[in-house]
Amino acid sequence: MKTKMVSYTPETLPELTEAQVANLKALAARRDSEIDTSDIPELTAEQWKNAERGRFYRPVKRQITARVDADVLEWLKAQGKGYQSRINAILRREMLQAYSGTRNVDRMGHKS
Repeated sequence: MKTKMVSYTPETLPELTEAQVANLKALAARRDSEIDTSDIPELTAEQWKNAERGRFYRPVKRQITARVDADVLEWLKAQGKGYQSRINAILRREMLQAYSGTRNVDRMGHKS
C-alpha cells in the first residue's frame, strides 16, 4: 500500500487543538528536574566539545535566471566543474559578511 508523504510549511500547519494547547502549557510549566530524560540522556561537556552547529543543514535551492558578465562567467567556468556552486559560495560569503557587519560595501563595490 502506498502512503502519501505529508509536508507542511509554517503557513500551512493546521491549528492546534485545545487539548494540544493544554498539553503544551502543562509541559512548559514543569521544572526541568521533573522531566524524565532517561531515554535521551543529556550530553556531557566532553561530548559537546567537538559538536558542530549546522553540520547537516542543507539550504533549499531555487532555480533562477541571472545575467552575468561574460568574462566573469568564463573565469568561473575556467576553474572546472561546479561553477554554479562557486557562484553560490561567493554570494553566501558576501551575505554572511554583510550580516556580520565586517564590511560595508555600496552597490558599486566601494568600501565605506
